[in-house]
Amino acid sequence: MPHGGKLIIDHLELEGCDTVFCVPGESYLAVLDGLHDSNRIRTIVCRQEGGASMMADAYGKLTGKPGICFVTRGPGAANAMSGIHIAHQDSTPLVLFVGLPPRAHRDREAFQEIDLAAMFGTTAKWVAVIDDVARIDEYVGRAYITASSGRPGPVVLGLPEDMLEDQGQPAQIQSSNIPEGHPSPAAIVKLGDALKTATKPLVVVGGPGWSSDTTEKIAIFAERLNLPVATAFRFQDYFDNRHPNYAGHIGIGVNPKLAERLRSSDFLLVIGPRLGEMTTSGYTLLDTPSPKQYLVHVHPGAEELGSVFRADLPIQSSLSAFADGLSDVEAPPSVV
Repeated sequence: MPHGGKLIIDHLELEGCDTVFCVPGESYLAVLDGLHDSNRIRTIVCRQEGGASMMADAYGKLTGKPGICFVTRGPGAANAMSGIHIAHQDSTPLVLFVGLPPRAHRDREAFQEIDLAAMFGTTAKWVAVIDDVARIDEYVGRAYITASSGRPGPVVLGLPEDMLEDQGQPAQIQSSNIPEGHPSPAAIVKLGDALKTATKPLVVVGGPGWSSDTTEKIAIFAERLNLPVATAFRFQDYFDNRHPNYAGHIGIGVNPKLAERLRSSDFLLVIGPRLGEMTTSGYTLLDTPSPKQYLVHVHPGAEELGSVFRADLPIQSSLSAFADGLSDVEAPPSVV
């Protein structure tokens, strides 16, 4: 029967993982054995855990799949915090596996012992420790779904080294299915009705789960309704900067004319961004908690809608599904 380290790698292969980033450590040698035997996963050995977690973050951004990172306990996990913080703020899917001391040594301040929940609890979507080899598939599957669904983000799983050496029965499971939100037909109709009365509309794009197909559909929507489109902080590439409808980048050092356009707009369609500090110039471009603009806020995570700014029309949806729905928005008579 395979040991826990092999079972974790088998599950990662099932999820379609093709690359992991790590700094090897004695606390997860069984996992390294599993990686050695894998013909489907490329192992990138890094010099420092912060670099490994940032590489996993970059992988998640580029592919849309969770970046996978393995580090050892104590200072290894502490070094990896930098990449976890970035993944949290940038809504990047990522799973960090941390080797831990044996289960029998827990809460005795064993060598390099660390409380994962205390360290990562405010920066990760979920923090847990796998104590039973029989539950590996349950935990790793949940980690994939949690990291990828709603507002994506990092998940941290602890791996006690003796659990990784336990033998377990391979589970007969399927790869994880990630839930996706869609805008309701009524929300699309309400958006179109509000847009018909707007005189100074502005669209702001950004956020997680973007694709070239989404960009293309947003561009077609903007052209059809003659709408200016600005990009949020760190999302400059989400809309062609040479496009005639491109209005600029709302971030650090925002163009004063663009900032004034946002302040004076009467209809604001925000597709994806959280409307955080950088995109709102320290929360000064919009009134809190209720902006004077008619605000349509689209985001895949329900917890982000209304967290700072109260939207007139909050829409929980993946950005790709929302972009598909925009084809049903009718152009105002003045545009047709």
